[in-house]
Amino acid sequence: MVFEQTPFLLSDTVGFIRKLPHHLVESFKSTLDEVREADILLHVVDFSHPQFEEQLKVVTKTLGELGAADKPTITIFNKMDKYEKEAFDQWLEPEVKQEILADLKQRWQNETAGNCVFVSAIEKTNVDQLRQTILNNVREMYRIRYPYKAEYFY
Repeated sequence: MVFEQTPFLLSDTVGFIRKLPHHLVESFKSTLDEVREADILLHVVDFSHPQFEEQLKVVTKTLGELGAADKPTITIFNKMDKYEKEAFDQWLEPEVKQEILADLKQRWQNETAGNCVFVSAIEKTNVDQLRQTILNNVREMYRIRYPYKAEYFY
C-alpha cells in the first residue's frame, strides 16, 4: 500500500475470540505469528459491544503471550455511530451528549497514551483522521529506522 508517497505493508489477522477450547488456542496463536513481526499494530475494537473493555483486556493479554505487548499500537474504536444510537436517549440535549462523548474519548486517549482514533467505518466518520494517524506512525517508524533518509518521510 502507498499513501501520500509512503509505502507500507498492511495485513489482517484473524480476530481474537475469548474462551476458546485450549487445543484451538494454540492453533490460533500459530496463525498470529505475523503479529510478532509487525512494526505497528492496528487494534480494531467494536465500541458498541457491551463488553468491549473486557475484549480489550483479552487482546492485551494475548499480545503479551505472543511476545508483542510492547509493539506500537493504534487502537481504533469503530462503530461509534451504533454506540451513540444505543447509549444515548433521543431526548438528551446535544450539548450533554457531546460533553459525555468528549469525556469518554479523553479517557481512552489517556489509557492509550494518545494512540487511538474513534471512527464509524460504515458512515466514514473520522476515516481521514485514521489514515493520517497510521501515516504519521509509519513515517515516525521510518524516521527512527532510517534516520539518514528522514527528509523523505515528511
